[in-house]
Amino acid sequence: MDKKCCSAKAESHKVEEQITCCSSNTINTVVKDECCNTPSMSKEENTKITTCCSSKESDNDSSIPVGCCSNSGNTLDPVNVNIDAGIKEEFRVYGMDCPACAVTIEKSLSTQQSINGVNVNYSTGKMQVSSTEELEFESIQKQMKKLGFEVEPIKVNNNFKNYFIEGMDCGSCALTIENHLNNLPTVKHVRVNFSTGKMKIEHENSTEEIIKEVSKAGFKASLITPNKQTHSPARSSNQNGAVIFSGILIALGFIGSYTGISPSLTITMYAVAMIVSGYKPVKSAYYAIRSRSLDMNVLMSAAAIGAAFLGEWLEGATVVWLFALGLNLQNRAIEKTRKSIRGLMELTPPEAWVKIGNELIKKPVEDVSINDVIVVKPGDRIPLDGDVLEGESSVNQAAITGESIPVDKGKGSFVYAGSINEHGSLSVKVTKLIEDTTISKIIHLVEEAQEKKAPTEAFIDKFARIYTPIVFILALLVIIIPPLFAFGTWEDWIYKGLMLLVIACPCALVISTPVAIVTALGNAAKNGVLIKGGTFLENAGSINAIAFDKTGTLTEGKPKVTDVVVFDDSEENMLSIALTLEEYSTHPIAKTIVNYTKAKNIQAKIGSQFKNRAGKGIQATIGNDTYFAGNVKLFEEIGTPIDSHLEQILSLQDEGKTIVIIGTVENIFGIICVSDTIRKTTKVAISNLEKVGVKQVVMLTGDNEGTAKTIALEAGVNRYFSELLPDEKVDAIKQLQEEGYRVAMVGDGINDAPALATADLGIAMGGAGTDTAMETADIVLMADNLEKLPHTINLSRKALTIIKQNIWFSLIVKAVALLFIFPGWLTLWIAVLSDTGAALIVILNALRLLRVKSE
Repeated sequence: MDKKCCSAKAESHKVEEQITCCSSNTINTVVKDECCNTPSMSKEENTKITTCCSSKESDNDSSIPVGCCSNSGNTLDPVNVNIDAGIKEEFRVYGMDCPACAVTIEKSLSTQQSINGVNVNYSTGKMQVSSTEELEFESIQKQMKKLGFEVEPIKVNNNFKNYFIEGMDCGSCALTIENHLNNLPTVKHVRVNFSTGKMKIEHENSTEEIIKEVSKAGFKASLITPNKQTHSPARSSNQNGAVIFSGILIALGFIGSYTGISPSLTITMYAVAMIVSGYKPVKSAYYAIRSRSLDMNVLMSAAAIGAAFLGEWLEGATVVWLFALGLNLQNRAIEKTRKSIRGLMELTPPEAWVKIGNELIKKPVEDVSINDVIVVKPGDRIPLDGDVLEGESSVNQAAITGESIPVDKGKGSFVYAGSINEHGSLSVKVTKLIEDTTISKIIHLVEEAQEKKAPTEAFIDKFARIYTPIVFILALLVIIIPPLFAFGTWEDWIYKGLMLLVIACPCALVISTPVAIVTALGNAAKNGVLIKGGTFLENAGSINAIAFDKTGTLTEGKPKVTDVVVFDDSEENMLSIALTLEEYSTHPIAKTIVNYTKAKNIQAKIGSQFKNRAGKGIQATIGNDTYFAGNVKLFEEIGTPIDSHLEQILSLQDEGKTIVIIGTVENIFGIICVSDTIRKTTKVAISNLEKVGVKQVVMLTGDNEGTAKTIALEAGVNRYFSELLPDEKVDAIKQLQEEGYRVAMVGDGINDAPALATADLGIAMGGAGTDTAMETADIVLMADNLEKLPHTINLSRKALTIIKQNIWFSLIVKAVALLFIFPGWLTLWIAVLSDTGAALIVILNALRLLRVKSE
């Protein structure tokens, strides 16, 4: 191979050829070697594989099938052969950890009767199922649960609605609501997410009935209406009043016990305080038990009732009051984490001024159609995405792209919904409906990300499901066994058992991870960085090498023609041939040459039989001769004598210029030199990446050695790979991984799809301008601003640190409390305080992520 891998000091390394397995129908699904089920291919066979997700074949032979072994759209996998046949339905899958999970799901579901095709896309978390008859969601859900995954249908359904849920204190509360509603025959499917405080439910009865059923379980629900500004319901002032009132009663009872007030009166005050503060927890506990769920309400209610049974009225009242107070404080704190993204929802105004003839009519944004013309006045937020028809202004689009400086907009400019028109009136032609705007997609993707469980969160949830019942059973054994064998009184051991019940509540542990992830995702979104889930947030924190595509990532991606060298021909004729060849190419360098020649009023010739030479250039027939435009490798391949010009070509390449040679098999007519410029933010970004602990910053480019070396030195990267074909970028990523690095790949989200997917983390640039990048990459930098990358890595690492702190703190508090039970050093109210206090501290610790700033 001719591929070169060099450090910025021109050290040479050899890269071995490896097989690239990729999906044929998704642009970012590349399955690593361990997930490939097809036999190994030889190097010769591999050259005939379609460059992943591209319509351009590696050897121009379109008859060769795609050699993919992906779980997503693999043409060699019999599971997916008939995916287009029969009735098709799409589902969202939760809990996949790697592409191998997708393969497992496909193989399992394909064994069911009537299913003739299954296609699972790990990257997007979506599954398509094709069946010969109407699919039964319940059977698919049951099978998926057996495999350890959760699934929900993706379909337009008027009965499928979203609700805000108020009053959830931990993940077990969400399970209680789900279990309660699943017992209703009118509810088809329900999913409650504690982290976001939302419930997604498909039901046939009315909204009022669902709200009533949720209230029976001890929680408050409110419908989220589409395309409207929404906010979480405020905490009820009645709950605050109940906490204050019961606190006063406990204080009066405590004082009265030392001032001669009759014991019956103090007990009455304690009992009333217990009823006032404990009504909601006991009610929730009742529905939790009915739903076969051991949540914190069950444990705390049992502890309080047990204390009253033992005659410890002050202790029981204090337990209930501290529990209610702790929940109040927790809910206030966790609401801040849920607001980390909710502010984006309020950016788009609910109405727009629509120009109809000579009149301006105010309409709700959902009533505005594509191609309508809206007028945005100075200081107003832009309600919908569109193109500027008239007017000039500066627009603050920080909410979408994270750019702190307003961007000048004029006729032909694209503007985003939610951005602020600083000055000047703008007439905008609407290009997207409210549900399709960039900011709507950002909100949708971030909310999806918040609902996806990170590996740490999934592990903690599994641990809590095992831990809670075990400790509950242990508490019963502590209550029963010792007194049976005369090791103390029943009262002492019942009291110790009740304390153990309180300690059994893993609320702080369960909260430790999701609140940190939700907060970090919200922070990133507000800074113009879209992280697609907790898994990718955790991955970003472990990255120690980053590979950059050169063109359009490290550089501006807007090359300019710097030199035109002519041999044995006129400049006009040579440029005319170049224009003819490059006019049909979409490559950035080709566009540069076309623009240059047209600016000089050069006319194109009549060409035919255009053929792309992947990674080398292009050819076409003009008249009776075949002409070529491309790099040295192309002309060496076709056998053109270039030795006499090689010294001049190498000299120009050493200056960092990209060389495009124009000629035929017999002769070279001339050379066009093109060069790109480094982005202003590149050096600062790379410097900051090294500061946050990234050990290797690598550049990948198809350019020659000279150009690559010049750009690498200017950008400040540690290492570069030059003269890469598109599929060879994958090999470069794999080599870094084999060297022990956790690698992130930064590209444009389309051309670099195979490398983005092969890397441990795929990061796309400029997602605000391309829906594909937003849909396919793991992390999207909404603006073309590399300075957001160090912030993302830093935020991810701080999130991981806080998650570890929370987990260890929660476990240590539990361990200390357990040790203090048996010597009699722990009281029931201290046990409650340690539980609710630990949960509150965990939440407040996670909130520190809101203060992580983009430098």
